[in-house]
Amino acid sequence: MAALSQFISKSAGKGLPFFRTLRKVKDFEWIEECQQAFEELKAYLAKLPLLENPIPRDTLYLYLSSTSQAVSSVLVREEDGAQTPIYYVSKVLNEAECHYSSIETMVMSLVIIARNLCPYFLSYPVGVRTNTPPKKVLGKPEASGRLVKWAIELSEYDISYLPRMTIKA
Repeated sequence: MAALSQFISKSAGKGLPFFRTLRKVKDFEWIEECQQAFEELKAYLAKLPLLENPIPRDTLYLYLSSTSQAVSSVLVREEDGAQTPIYYVSKVLNEAECHYSSIETMVMSLVIIARNLCPYFLSYPVGVRTNTPPKKVLGKPEASGRLVKWAIELSEYDISYLPRMTIKA
């Protein structure tokens, strides 16, 4: 599952039943939820979308998604109005991260993605499509310590924040 995560949209959410089961290795039991997640994963892998390489001087677009248990994103490129995926990043939140506010979770997911996809973020301008513009929060002096730290880390990249649109494939 971990080896395939960069090719699977929202892999952390799709694998959550497996991760929960494997945390209790001593009491391992293949439950119905695992079987259902496994069947859904097999069906998804059978029709996996093709990933593409970015073209030099392209602007890449990042779509963020978060739930109370996981954060996911897809990095896409646009050509002739169609968007094609380049890379997927997904992470299951630990206990402390589950208590972050929605804006902190969103900014944390952006930082995780920027760390994982550093070569893309350093080589291409990235437009982050989101309903909650983090730029307003990251620029406030009264932001929490972790938000300030993340704002400094993200400032090294050419990131713009854009209103969210649906992905057109």
